[in-house]
Amino acid sequence: MASAPPGYGAAFRVREFRPVFAAHLMSVLGLVVAEISLTVLVFRATGSPLLSALTFALGFLPYALGGTLLAGIADRHPARRVLVVCDLVCALCAAAMVLPGTPVALLFVLRCAMAFVAPLFQGTRSASLADILGDGDAYVLGRSLLRMVAQSAQLVGFGVGGILLTAVPPRGAIAITAVTFVCSALLLRFGTRARPARAAGAAATSPFAAVRAVFGDRRLRAVTLMFWLPPLFVVVPEALMAPYVEHLGAGTVALGLLMCAMPVGTIAGELWAGSALGAGARSRIVAPLATVGLLPLLGYAVRPGVWPLAALLLAAGLAHAYTLGLDQWYVEAVPDELRGRAMTLLSTGLMTLQGVGMALAGLAAEFWPVHAVVVGSGVLGTGCVLFLLAELRASAPSGSKCETAPALK
Repeated sequence: MASAPPGYGAAFRVREFRPVFAAHLMSVLGLVVAEISLTVLVFRATGSPLLSALTFALGFLPYALGGTLLAGIADRHPARRVLVVCDLVCALCAAAMVLPGTPVALLFVLRCAMAFVAPLFQGTRSASLADILGDGDAYVLGRSLLRMVAQSAQLVGFGVGGILLTAVPPRGAIAITAVTFVCSALLLRFGTRARPARAAGAAATSPFAAVRAVFGDRRLRAVTLMFWLPPLFVVVPEALMAPYVEHLGAGTVALGLLMCAMPVGTIAGELWAGSALGAGARSRIVAPLATVGLLPLLGYAVRPGVWPLAALLLAAGLAHAYTLGLDQWYVEAVPDELRGRAMTLLSTGLMTLQGVGMALAGLAAEFWPVHAVVVGSGVLGTGCVLFLLAELRASAPSGSKCETAPALK
Protein backbone atom coordinates (compact mmCIF):
# COMPACT_ATOMS: atom_id res chain seq x y z
CA MET A 1 0.00 0.00 0.00
CA ALA A 2 1.35 3.47 -0.90
CA SER A 3 2.13 5.70 2.04
CA ALA A 4 0.01 8.80 2.55
CA PRO A 5 1.47 12.08 1.32
CA PRO A 6 3.31 13.83 4.15
CA GLY A 7 1.52 17.17 3.79
CA TYR A 8 2.85 20.48 5.05
CA GLY A 9 4.16 18.94 8.24
CA ALA A 10 7.14 17.71 6.18
CA ALA A 11 8.38 21.29 5.92
CA PHE A 12 7.66 22.26 9.54
CA ARG A 13 9.48 19.20 10.82
CA VAL A 14 12.71 20.73 9.51
CA ARG A 15 13.98 22.91 12.38
CA GLU A 16 15.52 25.61 10.17
CA PHE A 17 12.35 26.13 8.19
CA ARG A 18 10.37 27.30 11.21
CA PRO A 19 12.33 30.57 11.73
CA VAL A 20 12.30 31.15 7.95
CA PHE A 21 8.50 30.84 7.95
CA ALA A 22 8.14 33.12 10.99
CA ALA A 23 10.46 35.71 9.44
CA HIS A 24 8.46 35.65 6.20
CA LEU A 25 5.18 36.08 8.08
CA MET A 26 6.49 39.07 10.02
CA SER A 27 8.07 40.84 7.06
CA VAL A 28 5.07 40.35 4.74
CA LEU A 29 2.55 41.64 7.29
CA GLY A 30 4.89 44.50 8.15
CA LEU A 31 5.22 45.48 4.50
CA VAL A 32 1.47 45.44 3.89
CA VAL A 33 0.91 47.62 6.97
CA ALA A 34 3.66 49.96 5.72
CA GLU A 35 2.00 50.28 2.31
CA ILE A 36 -1.38 51.35 3.66
CA SER A 37 0.22 53.59 6.31
CA LEU A 38 2.49 55.28 3.78
CA THR A 39 -0.49 55.87 1.48
CA VAL A 40 -2.36 57.63 4.30
CA LEU A 41 0.75 59.58 5.31
CA VAL A 42 1.38 60.85 1.77
CA PHE A 43 -2.27 61.79 1.25
CA ARG A 44 -2.38 63.73 4.52
CA ALA A 45 0.84 65.54 3.61
CA THR A 46 -0.12 66.44 0.03
CA GLY A 47 -3.89 66.05 -0.32
CA SER A 48 -3.17 64.41 -3.70
CA PRO A 49 -4.91 61.13 -4.61
CA LEU A 50 -2.39 60.67 -7.44
CA LEU A 51 0.64 60.84 -5.15
CA SER A 52 -1.10 58.62 -2.64
CA ALA A 53 -1.77 55.97 -5.29
CA LEU A 54 1.82 56.29 -6.52
CA THR A 55 3.04 54.75 -3.25
CA PHE A 56 1.50 51.44 -4.37
CA ALA A 57 2.97 51.68 -7.87
CA LEU A 58 6.42 52.21 -6.39
CA GLY A 59 6.18 48.74 -4.90
CA PHE A 60 6.27 47.31 -8.47
CA LEU A 61 8.34 49.70 -10.57
CA PRO A 62 11.86 49.10 -9.12
CA TYR A 63 11.44 45.31 -9.24
CA ALA A 64 12.80 44.83 -12.76
CA LEU A 65 15.79 47.08 -12.14
CA GLY A 66 16.66 45.57 -8.76
CA GLY A 67 16.22 41.99 -9.91
CA THR A 68 18.41 42.54 -12.97
CA LEU A 69 21.23 44.49 -11.32
CA LEU A 70 21.41 42.56 -8.05
CA ALA A 71 20.81 38.98 -9.24
CA GLY A 72 24.52 38.07 -9.25
CA ILE A 73 24.82 38.79 -5.53
CA ALA A 74 22.52 35.87 -4.71
CA ASP A 75 25.15 33.26 -5.65
CA ARG A 76 28.40 35.14 -4.95
CA HIS A 77 27.69 35.72 -1.25
CA PRO A 78 26.39 33.46 1.55
CA ALA A 79 22.60 33.33 1.46
CA ARG A 80 22.11 34.07 5.16
CA ARG A 81 24.22 37.23 4.93
CA VAL A 82 22.30 38.45 1.86
CA LEU A 83 18.94 37.87 3.55
CA VAL A 84 19.92 39.61 6.79
CA VAL A 85 21.38 42.63 4.97
CA CYS A 86 18.23 42.99 2.82
CA ASP A 87 16.03 42.89 5.94
CA LEU A 88 18.19 45.52 7.66
CA VAL A 89 18.08 47.77 4.59
CA CYS A 90 14.27 47.62 4.67
CA ALA A 91 14.27 48.26 8.44
CA LEU A 92 16.48 51.34 7.99
CA CYS A 93 14.26 52.65 5.17
CA ALA A 94 11.14 52.21 7.31
CA ALA A 95 12.85 53.87 10.28
CA ALA A 96 13.81 56.86 8.11
CA MET A 97 10.16 57.21 7.01
CA VAL A 98 9.19 57.62 10.66
CA LEU A 99 11.38 60.69 11.20
CA PRO A 100 9.25 63.84 11.53
CA GLY A 101 9.49 66.21 8.61
CA THR A 102 10.65 63.61 6.08
CA PRO A 103 9.70 65.14 2.69
CA VAL A 104 7.36 63.24 0.41
CA ALA A 105 10.04 62.90 -2.27
CA LEU A 106 12.33 61.15 0.22
CA LEU A 107 9.46 58.88 1.29
CA PHE A 108 9.16 57.79 -2.34
CA VAL A 109 12.92 57.19 -2.60
CA LEU A 110 12.85 55.05 0.55
CA ARG A 111 9.89 53.05 -0.75
CA CYS A 112 11.76 52.47 -4.01
CA ALA A 113 14.82 51.28 -2.07
CA MET A 114 12.72 48.68 -0.25
CA ALA A 115 11.27 47.45 -3.53
CA PHE A 116 14.72 47.48 -5.17
CA VAL A 117 16.15 44.85 -2.79
CA ALA A 118 12.93 42.78 -2.64
CA PRO A 119 13.66 40.53 -5.67
CA LEU A 120 17.16 39.78 -4.38
CA PHE A 121 15.71 38.82 -1.00
CA GLN A 122 12.98 36.66 -2.49
CA GLY A 123 15.28 34.93 -4.96
CA THR A 124 17.94 34.24 -2.34
CA ARG A 125 15.38 32.88 0.11
CA SER A 126 13.83 30.62 -2.53
CA ALA A 127 17.26 29.25 -3.42
CA SER A 128 18.21 28.77 0.23
CA LEU A 129 14.99 26.80 0.83
CA ALA A 130 16.46 24.03 -1.32
CA ASP A 131 19.50 23.98 0.99
CA ILE A 132 17.28 23.82 4.08
CA LEU A 133 14.54 21.49 2.84
CA GLY A 134 16.31 19.61 0.05
CA ASP A 135 15.28 19.45 -3.60
CA GLY A 136 12.28 17.18 -3.07
CA ASP A 137 8.76 17.30 -1.68
CA ALA A 138 9.55 19.35 1.42
CA TYR A 139 10.95 22.14 -0.78
CA VAL A 140 7.76 22.30 -2.86
CA LEU A 141 5.59 22.41 0.27
CA GLY A 142 7.79 25.08 1.86
CA ARG A 143 7.51 27.27 -1.24
CA SER A 144 3.75 26.75 -1.20
CA LEU A 145 3.51 27.83 2.45
CA LEU A 146 5.41 31.04 1.77
CA ARG A 147 3.17 31.81 -1.21
CA MET A 148 0.03 31.25 0.86
CA VAL A 149 1.32 33.61 3.53
CA ALA A 150 1.80 36.29 0.89
CA GLN A 151 -1.70 35.70 -0.53
CA SER A 152 -3.26 35.75 2.94
CA ALA A 153 -1.47 38.98 3.77
CA GLN A 154 -3.26 40.65 0.87
CA LEU A 155 -6.60 39.46 2.29
CA VAL A 156 -6.10 40.40 5.95
CA GLY A 157 -3.13 42.77 5.96
CA PHE A 158 -4.98 45.83 4.73
CA GLY A 159 -7.75 45.19 7.24
CA VAL A 160 -5.22 44.88 10.05
CA GLY A 161 -3.51 48.03 8.84
CA GLY A 162 -6.78 49.94 8.76
CA ILE A 163 -7.62 48.89 12.32
CA LEU A 164 -4.10 49.73 13.46
CA LEU A 165 -4.37 53.24 12.02
CA THR A 166 -7.38 53.92 14.21
CA ALA A 167 -5.12 53.48 17.25
CA VAL A 168 -1.77 54.88 16.11
CA PRO A 169 -0.71 57.56 13.59
CA PRO A 170 0.73 56.48 10.21
CA ARG A 171 4.33 57.05 11.33
CA GLY A 172 3.69 54.85 14.36
CA ALA A 173 2.42 52.04 12.14
CA ILE A 174 5.47 52.36 9.89
CA ALA A 175 7.67 52.16 13.00
CA ILE A 176 6.08 48.78 13.71
CA THR A 177 7.12 47.73 10.20
CA ALA A 178 10.74 48.65 10.99
CA VAL A 179 10.56 46.42 14.07
CA THR A 180 9.15 43.49 12.06
CA PHE A 181 12.06 43.69 9.61
CA VAL A 182 14.57 43.74 12.46
CA CYS A 183 12.87 40.70 14.00
CA SER A 184 12.96 38.95 10.62
CA ALA A 185 16.70 39.64 10.34
CA LEU A 186 17.30 38.25 13.84
CA LEU A 187 15.29 35.10 13.12
CA LEU A 188 17.24 34.44 9.95
CA ARG A 189 20.61 35.25 11.51
CA PHE A 190 20.22 33.07 14.59
CA GLY A 191 17.69 30.51 13.34
CA THR A 192 19.49 29.29 10.19
CA ARG A 193 22.92 27.83 9.56
CA ALA A 194 25.73 29.67 7.81
CA ARG A 195 26.41 28.11 4.41
CA PRO A 196 29.05 29.06 1.84
CA ALA A 197 28.11 30.92 -1.29
CA ARG A 198 27.23 28.74 -4.27
CA ALA A 199 29.63 30.59 -6.56
CA ALA A 200 32.10 31.94 -4.00
CA GLY A 201 35.03 33.70 -5.63
CA ALA A 202 33.30 33.90 -8.98
CA ALA A 203 34.01 37.07 -10.90
CA ALA A 204 31.23 39.59 -11.21
CA THR A 205 29.30 39.06 -14.42
CA SER A 206 27.05 41.19 -16.57
CA PRO A 207 23.67 41.94 -14.95
CA PHE A 208 22.10 40.10 -17.89
CA ALA A 209 24.22 36.96 -17.48
CA ALA A 210 21.47 35.24 -15.46
CA VAL A 211 18.93 36.09 -18.17
CA ARG A 212 21.17 34.54 -20.82
CA ALA A 213 21.81 31.46 -18.67
CA VAL A 214 18.12 30.85 -17.95
CA PHE A 215 16.80 31.58 -21.42
CA GLY A 216 19.64 29.74 -23.12
CA ASP A 217 18.32 26.42 -21.82
CA ARG A 218 15.17 25.27 -23.61
CA ARG A 219 13.52 23.51 -20.70
CA LEU A 220 14.43 26.11 -18.09
CA ARG A 221 13.13 28.83 -20.41
CA ALA A 222 9.81 27.03 -20.83
CA VAL A 223 9.35 26.43 -17.08
CA THR A 224 10.22 30.06 -16.33
CA LEU A 225 7.67 31.31 -18.85
CA MET A 226 5.07 28.97 -17.34
CA PHE A 227 5.53 30.89 -14.10
CA TRP A 228 5.47 34.29 -15.81
CA LEU A 229 2.86 34.28 -18.55
CA PRO A 230 -0.34 32.91 -16.94
CA PRO A 231 -0.25 35.61 -14.19
CA LEU A 232 0.15 38.23 -16.94
CA PHE A 233 -3.35 37.29 -18.11
CA VAL A 234 -4.95 36.26 -14.82
CA VAL A 235 -4.48 39.77 -13.31
CA VAL A 236 -6.66 41.30 -16.04
CA PRO A 237 -10.05 40.75 -14.30
CA GLU A 238 -8.63 42.12 -11.03
CA ALA A 239 -7.19 45.18 -12.78
CA LEU A 240 -10.58 45.90 -14.40
CA MET A 241 -12.78 44.88 -11.49
CA ALA A 242 -13.77 48.41 -10.45
CA PRO A 243 -15.18 49.47 -13.86
CA TYR A 244 -16.91 46.10 -14.30
CA VAL A 245 -18.59 46.32 -10.89
CA GLU A 246 -19.66 49.89 -11.63
CA HIS A 247 -21.20 48.68 -14.90
CA LEU A 248 -23.15 46.08 -12.92
CA GLY A 249 -24.43 48.81 -10.62
CA ALA A 250 -23.06 46.97 -7.56
CA GLY A 251 -21.39 48.69 -4.63
CA THR A 252 -18.06 48.58 -2.84
CA VAL A 253 -19.07 45.50 -0.82
CA ALA A 254 -19.42 43.55 -4.07
CA LEU A 255 -16.09 44.94 -5.25
CA GLY A 256 -14.38 43.72 -2.09
CA LEU A 257 -16.01 40.28 -2.38
CA LEU A 258 -14.91 39.86 -5.99
CA MET A 259 -11.35 41.04 -5.28
CA CYS A 260 -11.07 38.34 -2.60
CA ALA A 261 -12.51 35.50 -4.69
CA MET A 262 -9.41 34.59 -6.70
CA PRO A 263 -6.92 34.81 -3.77
CA VAL A 264 -9.23 32.62 -1.67
CA GLY A 265 -9.38 30.08 -4.50
CA THR A 266 -5.59 30.18 -4.87
CA ILE A 267 -5.02 29.47 -1.18
CA ALA A 268 -7.62 26.68 -1.17
CA GLY A 269 -6.11 25.09 -4.28
CA GLU A 270 -2.60 25.10 -2.86
CA LEU A 271 -3.80 23.69 0.46
CA TRP A 272 -5.54 20.83 -1.35
CA ALA A 273 -2.57 20.02 -3.57
CA GLY A 274 -0.09 20.24 -0.71
CA SER A 275 -2.16 18.28 1.80
CA ALA A 276 -3.97 15.67 -0.28
CA LEU A 277 -1.57 14.91 -3.13
CA GLY A 278 1.86 13.35 -3.32
CA ALA A 279 4.73 14.57 -5.50
CA GLY A 280 3.77 12.37 -8.48
CA ALA A 281 0.15 13.50 -8.47
CA ARG A 282 1.16 17.16 -8.22
CA SER A 283 3.33 16.69 -11.29
CA ARG A 284 0.48 15.05 -13.21
CA ILE A 285 -2.01 17.86 -12.54
CA VAL A 286 0.22 20.60 -13.96
CA ALA A 287 -0.89 20.22 -17.57
CA PRO A 288 -4.67 19.79 -17.06
CA LEU A 289 -5.00 22.55 -14.46
CA ALA A 290 -2.76 24.99 -16.34
CA THR A 291 -4.77 24.32 -19.51
CA VAL A 292 -8.14 25.10 -17.92
CA GLY A 293 -6.89 27.74 -15.46
CA LEU A 294 -7.76 30.73 -17.66
CA LEU A 295 -10.94 29.29 -19.18
CA PRO A 296 -13.19 30.70 -16.40
CA LEU A 297 -12.35 34.16 -17.80
CA LEU A 298 -14.36 33.22 -20.91
CA GLY A 299 -17.45 33.40 -18.68
CA TYR A 300 -17.21 37.19 -18.95
CA ALA A 301 -18.70 36.78 -22.43
CA VAL A 302 -22.17 36.48 -20.86
CA ARG A 303 -21.54 39.45 -18.53
CA PRO A 304 -22.17 37.55 -15.28
CA GLY A 305 -23.52 39.11 -12.12
CA VAL A 306 -21.71 39.27 -8.80
CA TRP A 307 -22.24 35.73 -7.52
CA PRO A 308 -21.64 33.88 -10.82
CA LEU A 309 -18.54 36.01 -11.34
CA ALA A 310 -17.29 35.21 -7.83
CA ALA A 311 -17.64 31.50 -8.67
CA LEU A 312 -15.69 31.94 -11.92
CA LEU A 313 -12.86 33.80 -10.17
CA LEU A 314 -12.78 31.22 -7.38
CA ALA A 315 -12.41 28.47 -10.00
CA ALA A 316 -9.56 30.35 -11.68
CA GLY A 317 -7.82 30.59 -8.31
CA LEU A 318 -8.31 26.89 -7.53
CA ALA A 319 -6.56 25.93 -10.76
CA HIS A 320 -3.43 27.65 -9.45
CA ALA A 321 -2.73 24.42 -7.55
CA TYR A 322 -0.60 23.36 -10.54
CA THR A 323 2.15 25.70 -9.29
CA LEU A 324 3.32 23.12 -6.74
CA GLY A 325 4.21 20.67 -9.50
CA LEU A 326 5.83 23.48 -11.46
CA ASP A 327 8.01 24.35 -8.45
CA GLN A 328 9.47 20.84 -8.51
CA TRP A 329 10.17 21.04 -12.24
CA TYR A 330 11.93 24.36 -11.77
CA VAL A 331 14.25 23.28 -8.97
CA GLU A 332 15.13 20.15 -10.96
CA ALA A 333 15.92 22.20 -14.07
CA VAL A 334 18.13 24.86 -12.42
CA PRO A 335 21.83 24.03 -11.87
CA ASP A 336 22.86 24.51 -8.24
CA GLU A 337 25.46 27.19 -9.01
CA LEU A 338 22.78 29.24 -10.86
CA ARG A 339 19.95 28.76 -8.38
CA GLY A 340 20.12 32.11 -6.55
CA ARG A 341 20.28 34.15 -9.74
CA ALA A 342 17.58 32.08 -11.42
CA MET A 343 15.21 32.42 -8.46
CA THR A 344 15.84 36.18 -8.32
CA LEU A 345 15.06 36.44 -12.02
CA LEU A 346 11.93 34.32 -11.51
CA SER A 347 10.48 36.61 -8.84
CA THR A 348 11.51 39.71 -10.79
CA GLY A 349 9.74 38.65 -13.95
CA LEU A 350 6.66 37.48 -12.06
CA MET A 351 6.12 40.82 -10.34
CA THR A 352 7.07 42.91 -13.36
CA LEU A 353 4.80 41.08 -15.78
CA GLN A 354 1.86 41.33 -13.40
CA GLY A 355 2.34 45.10 -13.41
CA VAL A 356 2.58 45.03 -17.22
CA GLY A 357 -0.58 42.95 -17.40
CA MET A 358 -2.49 45.46 -15.29
CA ALA A 359 -1.29 48.37 -17.43
CA LEU A 360 -2.12 46.62 -20.71
CA ALA A 361 -5.57 45.68 -19.39
CA GLY A 362 -6.30 49.30 -18.57
CA LEU A 363 -5.04 50.41 -22.00
CA ALA A 364 -7.15 47.82 -23.83
CA ALA A 365 -10.24 48.83 -21.83
CA GLU A 366 -9.91 52.33 -23.28
CA PHE A 367 -10.82 50.89 -26.69
CA TRP A 368 -12.93 47.78 -25.97
CA PRO A 369 -15.58 46.86 -23.37
CA VAL A 370 -14.22 45.42 -20.12
CA HIS A 371 -15.88 42.04 -20.58
CA ALA A 372 -14.37 41.70 -24.07
CA VAL A 373 -10.87 42.52 -22.77
CA VAL A 374 -11.15 39.83 -20.08
CA VAL A 375 -12.42 37.23 -22.56
CA GLY A 376 -9.56 38.10 -24.91
CA SER A 377 -7.04 37.65 -22.10
CA GLY A 378 -8.46 34.21 -21.39
CA VAL A 379 -8.15 33.15 -25.04
CA LEU A 380 -4.62 34.54 -25.51
CA GLY A 381 -3.45 33.18 -22.17
CA THR A 382 -4.76 29.68 -22.87
CA GLY A 383 -2.98 29.70 -26.23
CA CYS A 384 0.30 30.65 -24.54
CA VAL A 385 -0.11 27.90 -21.95
CA LEU A 386 -0.75 25.25 -24.62
CA PHE A 387 2.37 26.34 -26.51
CA LEU A 388 4.51 26.23 -23.36
CA LEU A 389 3.20 22.80 -22.38
CA ALA A 390 4.20 21.54 -25.82
CA GLU A 391 7.69 23.01 -25.24
CA LEU A 392 7.91 21.31 -21.85
CA ARG A 393 6.87 17.99 -23.32
CA ALA A 394 9.44 18.30 -26.09
CA SER A 395 12.25 19.32 -23.72
CA ALA A 396 11.56 16.78 -20.96
CA PRO A 397 14.67 14.65 -20.33
CA SER A 398 14.32 10.91 -20.88
CA GLY A 399 13.17 9.18 -17.72
CA SER A 400 11.99 12.46 -16.21
CA LYS A 401 9.17 12.43 -13.65
CA CYS A 402 7.77 15.63 -15.19
CA GLU A 403 4.49 14.85 -16.90
CA THR A 404 2.91 17.37 -19.21
CA ALA A 405 -0.18 15.39 -20.12
CA PRO A 406 -2.69 13.43 -18.05
CA ALA A 407 -1.57 9.86 -17.54
CA LEU A 408 -3.44 7.29 -19.60
CA LYS A 409 -5.10 4.50 -17.61
